[in-house]
Amino acid sequence: MARVWQHPFLNVFRQFKVDEWKRSTKEGDVATVMDKTLKCTVYRIRGTVSASNYIQLPKTSAQSLGLTGRYLYLLFRPLSTKHFVIHLDLSTEDRQVIRVSLSNLFKEFKSTATWLQFPFICEGTSRKDLAGAAPPGARWTCLQLDLHDILLVYLNRRYSHLKSVRLCASLLVRNLYTSDLCFDPAVTVAEARRAKLPVTPMPREMAFPVPKGENWHDHYIHIRFPSNSPAAPSKLVQRNCSPPEAGFPRHVPQLLPRPGPFSKSRLDSVSPVVQTLGPTAVSACALRDGAKEGSPRVWRTLSPPQSRQASLRLLPEDGLSSECSEVSIVGGSGVDRREPPASAKATDKRAAGSGPPVSACKLAVVPPAPEDATKHESFLPDPVLRLKRVIGLGGHSTKWALWTKDGAAVVYPCHAIIVVLCIDTREQCFFLGHTDKVSALALDGSNSLLASAQAHPHSMLRLWDFQTRSCLSLFRSPVHTVCSLSFSDSGALLCCIGKDRHGKMMVVAWGTDQVGRGGEAVILAKANTDVDIQAFEIAFCNETRMASCGRGNVRLWRLRGGGLCSCPVDLGEHHAVEFTDLAFGKAQDGHTLYVCSRSGHILEIDHQRMAVRRARYLLPTQTPGSPLPQKQAFSLGPGIAISSLSVSQAECAVGSEDGYLRLWPLDFSSVLLEAEHEGPISSVRISPDGLRVLSTTSSGHLGFLDVPSREYNVLVRSHTALVLALATECSRGQLATVSQDHTVRVWDLATLQQLYDFTSPEEAPCAVAFHPTQPVFFCGFSSGAVRSFSLEATRVLVEHRCHQGAITGLVTSPDGSLLFSACSQGTLAQYHCTATCCRVLRVTANVVCRDALPSPNALAVSGDNRLLAFMGPFKYMVTIMDAASLDDLLRVDVSALDPASSGLDSAVAVCFSPAPRSHLLVSLSSNKVVVLDAISGRLVREFCDVHPVACSALALSGDARLLLTAADRAIKVWDYLTQSDPSCQVYIGHSEPVQAVAFTPDQQHLLSVGDAIFLWDILASPERSPPESVPGSPGPPPTCEAVSGRTAVEGPNASQQEDALSGTNGLPRWQVPVPSQAAPPQLSICAGPLDGGDGTSSVSDEGPSEESHSPEGLCQAPGRPVLVQKEACGAGDGAAGGPWDPSVLPHPHGQPSKQGAWSLRRARTQPTARPDAYKHFTARYKASLMAKNVSSPPAGGEWLHLKAVVGYNGNGRANVIWRPDTGFFAYTCGCLVVVEDLHSGSQQHWLGHSEEISTLALSHDAQVLASASGSSGAASGCQIRIWDVPGGSCQQLLSHHCTAVQALAFSLDDRLLVTLGDYGDRTLALWSMATYELVSSTHLPEPVHDMAFNPWGAGELACVGQGALTLWLLQQRGADISLQVHREPIPETVGAGELTSLCYGAEPLLYCGSNAGQVCVWDTSASRCFLAWEADDGEIGVLLCSGSRLVSGSNTRRLRLWAVGAVAELRRKGSGARSSSVFMERELTLDGAVVSAVFHESMDMGVVGTTAGTLWYVSWAEGTSTRLISGHRSKVLCGALGREVRTVSLLHVEVTMARRAWEGDTWSHRNDLAPLCPVSEGHGASGLAGYLQVNEVVFSPSESHCATCGDDGSVRVWSLSSMELVIQFQVLNQSCLCLAWSPPSCGRPEQQHMAAGYSDGTLRVFNVSRISMELKMHPHLAALTAIAFSADGQTIISGDKDGLVAVSQPRTGLTFRTLSDHRGAPISTIQSTSKENGAFGVEGTDLWLAASGDQRVSIWASDWLRDCCELVDWLSFPAPILTEASDCSPPSLAAFCPWDRTLLVCAGLGPHPEAVFYSLCLKQVVKKIPLPFFAVSLSLSPRAHFMAIGFAERVLRLVDCVSGAAQDFAGHDDAVQLCRFAPSASLLFTAAHNEILVWEVTHC
Repeated sequence: MARVWQHPFLNVFRQFKVDEWKRSTKEGDVATVMDKTLKCTVYRIRGTVSASNYIQLPKTSAQSLGLTGRYLYLLFRPLSTKHFVIHLDLSTEDRQVIRVSLSNLFKEFKSTATWLQFPFICEGTSRKDLAGAAPPGARWTCLQLDLHDILLVYLNRRYSHLKSVRLCASLLVRNLYTSDLCFDPAVTVAEARRAKLPVTPMPREMAFPVPKGENWHDHYIHIRFPSNSPAAPSKLVQRNCSPPEAGFPRHVPQLLPRPGPFSKSRLDSVSPVVQTLGPTAVSACALRDGAKEGSPRVWRTLSPPQSRQASLRLLPEDGLSSECSEVSIVGGSGVDRREPPASAKATDKRAAGSGPPVSACKLAVVPPAPEDATKHESFLPDPVLRLKRVIGLGGHSTKWALWTKDGAAVVYPCHAIIVVLCIDTREQCFFLGHTDKVSALALDGSNSLLASAQAHPHSMLRLWDFQTRSCLSLFRSPVHTVCSLSFSDSGALLCCIGKDRHGKMMVVAWGTDQVGRGGEAVILAKANTDVDIQAFEIAFCNETRMASCGRGNVRLWRLRGGGLCSCPVDLGEHHAVEFTDLAFGKAQDGHTLYVCSRSGHILEIDHQRMAVRRARYLLPTQTPGSPLPQKQAFSLGPGIAISSLSVSQAECAVGSEDGYLRLWPLDFSSVLLEAEHEGPISSVRISPDGLRVLSTTSSGHLGFLDVPSREYNVLVRSHTALVLALATECSRGQLATVSQDHTVRVWDLATLQQLYDFTSPEEAPCAVAFHPTQPVFFCGFSSGAVRSFSLEATRVLVEHRCHQGAITGLVTSPDGSLLFSACSQGTLAQYHCTATCCRVLRVTANVVCRDALPSPNALAVSGDNRLLAFMGPFKYMVTIMDAASLDDLLRVDVSALDPASSGLDSAVAVCFSPAPRSHLLVSLSSNKVVVLDAISGRLVREFCDVHPVACSALALSGDARLLLTAADRAIKVWDYLTQSDPSCQVYIGHSEPVQAVAFTPDQQHLLSVGDAIFLWDILASPERSPPESVPGSPGPPPTCEAVSGRTAVEGPNASQQEDALSGTNGLPRWQVPVPSQAAPPQLSICAGPLDGGDGTSSVSDEGPSEESHSPEGLCQAPGRPVLVQKEACGAGDGAAGGPWDPSVLPHPHGQPSKQGAWSLRRARTQPTARPDAYKHFTARYKASLMAKNVSSPPAGGEWLHLKAVVGYNGNGRANVIWRPDTGFFAYTCGCLVVVEDLHSGSQQHWLGHSEEISTLALSHDAQVLASASGSSGAASGCQIRIWDVPGGSCQQLLSHHCTAVQALAFSLDDRLLVTLGDYGDRTLALWSMATYELVSSTHLPEPVHDMAFNPWGAGELACVGQGALTLWLLQQRGADISLQVHREPIPETVGAGELTSLCYGAEPLLYCGSNAGQVCVWDTSASRCFLAWEADDGEIGVLLCSGSRLVSGSNTRRLRLWAVGAVAELRRKGSGARSSSVFMERELTLDGAVVSAVFHESMDMGVVGTTAGTLWYVSWAEGTSTRLISGHRSKVLCGALGREVRTVSLLHVEVTMARRAWEGDTWSHRNDLAPLCPVSEGHGASGLAGYLQVNEVVFSPSESHCATCGDDGSVRVWSLSSMELVIQFQVLNQSCLCLAWSPPSCGRPEQQHMAAGYSDGTLRVFNVSRISMELKMHPHLAALTAIAFSADGQTIISGDKDGLVAVSQPRTGLTFRTLSDHRGAPISTIQSTSKENGAFGVEGTDLWLAASGDQRVSIWASDWLRDCCELVDWLSFPAPILTEASDCSPPSLAAFCPWDRTLLVCAGLGPHPEAVFYSLCLKQVVKKIPLPFFAVSLSLSPRAHFMAIGFAERVLRLVDCVSGAAQDFAGHDDAVQLCRFAPSASLLFTAAHNEILVWEVTHC
């Protein structure tokens, strides 16, 4: 009745008497005015705040309008240059209130579970803005909202009624109407009758007046939303006011599938718009179905060019089509019809007969013009895919599996698909149409009708013709969720059971006898009941009788007189039993009903007498001598929980939860057959012939028991949860999948039968990858573990745990040599997997996007094995690395690919194209797929609007013809070879989001996984031009065979491939390598055994003989052409039979060529993976590059002098030097060598290196120091500087290594220097210290970690590396030096795979440490290892020995002292020696892995460096460690209070370390010792600190101390006089991003405070004098980026990365004001100063500024005590013009000028690099100072007119602001991100990453 009084429409304002305001309310400026256009009275709502000016119906929120009309018509006009808001509260059928808001304030669509926000684009609004104020002259609008479709499309809910309406300023509104009819406002009743148009004209009361003879659309606008065109949640509502082409359209409002991607040139491609009407648009379906000859021609109002068509395949409903049948189809009469259109039925019939069906709501567009027809031509067949097989069972439930009448096939659901599986052939056919999981099935007795229901909350039922598999009827059930279906034997009656929307059980009976004859199913009766129903069945002998059972009840039903009635069976003592299933007996009388229960009872009920005839209680008992367990009735004890039963004429099959299927006779005397399953049984069905029993289990198994043969056959095994990833294998044709059910399964691709099943109950598998050639697959787990599984041994081969987070990506290289894994913590790991047990090569942190979800496309390796691509280190970045070395080759910022985009794009998935094309496909969050050149990073092409949501999976076929994209539940197949407007086909069959797609190795099939595993046939014929013939297309696919070392060379490119075999690595050569006579070539030893030799090889400086072209004989060395000599050992090359002849190094290319051959070639080092050893040096990644041609200031005229360096480089190796006899102490920090005087604490700084220094070495006479740094680019090599220690000057610069130097060593006589390259260089170089010339250079076949000269054997050098100890013998004859090498493998008994450190002991002992924590001792005279012991749990990176004591340091942070005096005696026992005589004397635990150590000869004291950036003084006598040097890399968890004075003797030098107490603002010694006070906050353990950045430096008012903060969460206070750390405040698991010290006006010195801002949005106030945290506030939701005290120190101003500025009171902890003027861009600078009251025309004594990353600066004046804050000025600058090399915009820097408070200095703002001086009085720029680069840091001197500027190019510039003169200073090895003048202007602090340099200003 509710609808009757509202039909045909309802005038809402009249019904609720808005003019009286009794049943409605108004607020603010609401008035009635006369409108000249409409010539009637309208309501005007205006006001500056929309929320304060509105009309609301009904009066209160507790009331409801109760309007049920489907359409809401709002007649309104936006006020010019104003915004408006409309709120609608809609109630759903499940009584949920949803708010729908429309406004031109909104810029994008947003949705939650209870709120939908739609942007409204007014007529004339710029497309760039997409939303904004209404333009002048806005017209009256008829807004028609389809409330039913809005809730259905966007929230999948059912609309019930309109609850309330609120119309907010600023707009004019005439009226509101609701109706179930779809009116056309542009058509009058007379016109509709005259033209006989099939539309419903607008009633006269609702119509706008139109002048006679004019067009309605010329005066008004009509918007219908959602429109007929596809609507996506991310799209916007827009007005379209283009005039109609002709006539009046016919309206068919239907929900249509989404269109394909639009062309790049489309006008609205940047922000797609939901189709709106103006003139009224028409759906393409209406054009195709309703257009007749002579009828008006109608065009869709799409922006040109025409959008392309996307053909839809597989499911007829495309996700929304199940609701299509329920949407009103409005014809001329406006009758609401609830049935599917004829097109849907016809489509289903066509689909069933001819493969995958087409969508019932297939999108049709107006055909393109003839000249555009070729543009959209596709070479793909239609359809290109056909579903072949599925692996899956159930989805909603596993209880539904049915026999066909002949028993030859079974019918079961697989999520949204119904499968018919033939028992004998295992072939499958499908019923396709459901859009959600199938919840119930029923088959009639003749197998003519199949009924199915889906588990959608609004349950849809389908009736199928079982023989043709066509859908005969589609209708909705009044049952909310259908849980059971039952067909009568004749098929004339169908009953369904489920719960209604109130949660009550409902039984519905349909008459289906007319369905096969073209009729529909008719509801015969329905009934509600309060009892529980778990099973329902219609009696086969009487179709009017039914039975049901459930918890505590068995009921008999009867259909009579158009109603359903029921009667309970008296259960007696079984009234509380839970009954689970029932079955009617098959005897002739048919009076027996069998019911089973969860308690183990089986009842026999006479359903005519409604009485229990017999009850049995089943309990298994074992009878002696019986082969099968027997069952007895009425046994004591727990019964068998029975879940299902089925009855034939002679047997009863019972399935129970213990996993047993049991076949009984009907008297239940004994078990006939029994079959055990792997999980609880869900259902059993006896075949019609009684010879087979079908069973399903909850673990996803489907099978049958063959009674005559007593064999059980498994038909289906499946995952029971979402399938996450897949991997295919080439040679054996296997498929591996991982699922959320904690299983890894391997399938046979040919039969889709399960071969293996690996279960991991404790952790879930996330990713899987096959080895290309071996029967091995790899799996990553949620715990971070990566395991290798053997398919032959069916066991785990090896497990790696180098990840801390869940594995998000796993991929093997095509040749099978490498494996890569990534985790959610951003770590990337590389493994060597050519052997059966893979091993870790390298682990790199913070390179992959953190917190990413597991994805099969997270990592990708190119087909040529050279490149590795992934998303990281941020989600906006895609990184391409060298797959072998993990060197960064390219980084692409995908957020900058589309400058017109309003949001930031992020990468979702990556995929390489097949070789030889170097293309990388990247899926973006903006629903695009872009194709990038993997070499240059340029954009090659892009696919726009690929899916409505971001594409999560990609795959490209081997011939690069087909591109697969998957998102949500849809798969799209693209014609990749078509360059212009490629076509696509859409396939939908999954009921859950598709997780991964892949082509099978033979490229004939496609695999997709999600809810189940789908195998598709690819119907595309191979008869197509090859990819090479298509411009820009990828090349042919790689084969599935393992890539071998040799490749067949054919065709015109043979010569280039031959070059690849000879060492050019496949890269084009810059020039033809020809022999050169100008300079003698370098000699490199042949690292391999020589034919006929004795295992000895030598290198001499003799000239070349003849050329050889044999590639096997070439040994690789970096750089320029080299001569490689291979010859047998001559007479003078070492004594035969000595220690130098047992074995030699293995040759990298196999067997060498014949003796005496020489060859000249251009050698190139093959990339080598980083060893799995922390001992090996790896330079910290830096995005900055050193500026070229930086001029140094004139000597003696420098304005700055480097005074001190704060920090130690814990990333270096052996980079600490200490000579106790002379007191010389040196270490490295960045690119500086710091020499510190231990008497005074003063420092010398040796500048010269431009990159991070890796290692140091001091000559034995302590007169020469050697330092080495990495290369600064591909063109430059490493620098090795030779320093004169007494003078502190650089004597010589050496360069030979190409990547980095791992170690340096001087010979015993200091005449030679040996330099060792890292894993990327692998070169051992020998230099003469007399001439600084390169004496010899040897290329090593594998990385070496450490080396040392034998202290008692002249010319012997020992090296340690992978698997062996290598000894080199230097022999000098005159000026010639030759090298002899001997390699001794590590004994298997030691068990160490890699030696990482070494040191010599007493003659002839050599101690070596391994990566497994062992120390092994070698007898160098006999070349044997005779002793080993477990010295640590981790890798030993440092070994030092003197006398009878040995020091070991490891990556477990432990430093240990060992007594090894008995080792020399143990040497005589040989291999029988035991380590029981070696014992540990002392042990210390430091703050990081030990990387450097130097000790006194007595081993009592020494200096140790750790990766935490700390240098420790260690005293073994006292068992203590004292911090000497510390930086911002350690995580110290407590601070110190009181005085701790330590005097430690470094032999002849004393160093005093004091921590002094705080008294006021000065430091003085006190006699008392106060305890250590913990000041840490948070939870978690302190691990090894990473490379943590210093973010801010502030100073105390008296300049006695300074404070720093860093990414490690610490705030550290330093003494400026000594640069010692005195206090540290630590917050765990957060980064401290900004810091401020309270000004001197804050009060007494002892009340000084510091305010620190953290990454979690918290602000903490520390009391410096009390060393405590006084206050913690949370004023921001985002990370704080800037903070400042007000001039009086009573207020804190803070800004965050979202642009919000908060003003807080530190005394009360309250935030009393927030400013959002900079919202959307991070606040980069906040500065506060004082001003005179009234200055600049505003009140207040505080003047402060805020600068944000969007090039804007605001200046404010405030008086916080009076809560006054006014804007003084607002500056906006154009965006900087960046070079291609720049990867990010410079920060916005601004500061008040200290010497003129009316001036503002800005840098980093504007298009050009310059410093701008802006006058606040004149409101204009008064001065500009050009800069060479964009500034990244800025500081102004408080006294002199100096300005310090830091650049990303590692340069610091000091500028005289008066004269404009400038001086540049170098010293940092990274971007100078921070510079701060001290208050006195005498000191300048600069910071680059974690190193702090203190400069003294000499020119004040």
